[in-house]
Amino acid sequence: MEAFRYIPGVVTLQLKEVLCVGCGACESVCPHQVFQVENGKAQVLDRDGCMECGACVNNCPTKALTVNPGVGCASYIIQKWWMKLRGVEGEITCC
Repeated sequence: MEAFRYIPGVVTLQLKEVLCVGCGACESVCPHQVFQVENGKAQVLDRDGCMECGACVNNCPTKALTVNPGVGCASYIIQKWWMKLRGVEGEITCC
């Protein structure tokens, strides 16, 4: 999802590796393929690709992940997709 970015470095996604059991739930549910499980632990491959939807947090059985939905502006990304899919031009404002 390289084409859909907002502002680099503002995503609130945090992974506490010590709590991770490597179940792969985050990797399975993430719509932007931000995670990869390797050597029994999840790794964040693309932090700026996170749209802060919260799917990973809601599915992590050990609470190893945290995110503050909306801070990185998932709404902006969704609006941008909608416009791109419909061929609409124009400015989008963030939350």
